[in-house]
Amino acid sequence: MNISTGKVLLTLSSVWSACGSYRFDWNETHIHNPEWPPHAKFHNAQTMSTGAVLGAAATYLLWGRRGAWTKERLQVTTAAASVYWVTQLSATLYPGTALFDRARPGAAEGAVPPRWRGPQTVVAGTALVVNALAYALERRRLGS
Repeated sequence: MNISTGKVLLTLSSVWSACGSYRFDWNETHIHNPEWPPHAKFHNAQTMSTGAVLGAAATYLLWGRRGAWTKERLQVTTAAASVYWVTQLSATLYPGTALFDRARPGAAEGAVPPRWRGPQTVVAGTALVVNALAYALERRRLGS
């Protein structure tokens, strides 16, 4: 088993993808929010499951498969580790979406919640930068 910086970075991103939404969504602001209709909770649950499956798939591709670590396997692994984060960023482009249900405390009366500026975009952007760095490191290690 060959442990490299790129594989470690992809592993961290994949584990965060698999577990992060449970850390931040399994609470009264999301899945246990009495103000959310059941269908909204369904889609939140779907998103959490998607992150878990993609993170598990990327981790399996990194460490669970036998055989050579190839450029093609690196590409599929990096894609699996990145899809959750790309979809999280793209969600801000849909009509009526916002990163928060209400404007933050201390905001002006009638303030609208931010559509794309918030911790989610920082986390998703950081994960994608980490994945790009991991990909570049592994490509160089495998030989361009």
